[in-house]
Amino acid sequence: MSNQLEIKNLTVNVEGTEILKDLSLTLPRGEVHALMGPNGTGKSTLAKVLAGHPDYEVTAGEVILDGENIMEMEVDERARAGLFMAFQYPSEIPGVSIANFLRAAKQARLEEGEDIDATQFYKTLYAKMDMLQIDRKFTARAVNEGFSGGEKKRNEILQMAILEPKYALMDETDSGLDIDALRIVSEGVNRLRGPDLGVLMITHYQRILNYIQPDRVHVMWGGRIVTSGTKELAHKLESEGYDWIKEEFGTPAAKA
Repeated sequence: MSNQLEIKNLTVNVEGTEILKDLSLTLPRGEVHALMGPNGTGKSTLAKVLAGHPDYEVTAGEVILDGENIMEMEVDERARAGLFMAFQYPSEIPGVSIANFLRAAKQARLEEGEDIDATQFYKTLYAKMDMLQIDRKFTARAVNEGFSGGEKKRNEILQMAILEPKYALMDETDSGLDIDALRIVSEGVNRLRGPDLGVLMITHYQRILNYIQPDRVHVMWGGRIVTSGTKELAHKLESEGYDWIKEEFGTPAAKA
């Protein structure tokens, strides 16, 4: 089926240790799904595998993006197919301005021989920055160099706005943010929500879900998704913790 990211029976090893175990999840475009669970259950591993990190060995399963299996694709091919990853710890790129970085990233998604119209690119860039309430002077700064945690995460949202992916993986975007930065980043995500974007938000905590209302919530435990539900499931985890999950499914053995 098109217009969805479908993970089917995914099993992944790292250095001989099984991390993900027969994991299945479907993310329709136009929906926001939250993936929750404590440290050590494989959430970040899942994001890295989907993005194409070379350290992980996929021993079973497939990932279908709009009808096409992306498991044999290189990282750049997955990006061009419509997959985007917002990192928990975004890297610094000294000497490269945000504007030049975004322009190069946008150019890389075009067909060979096509070129970006510079005037239109900057018109779009400034419009997206205004929408996300980001100062236009931001574009002259080197990517993430000297940025606060909140600025780095806002820059990730700006990248997502410019690249317009079909599916965005947000790996603990709320990590390290104070309440004001969390609110600003969440408002940015909400402005990008729509029928053409599916979002998988990986988080430990319910607090970001106070700002970004998920359509579905999944709980990961021991390398697999053990239960799913509505936003009320996140409220239950916030109030009761993961003890009831542990009682029902045992001690997780996967690593994040």
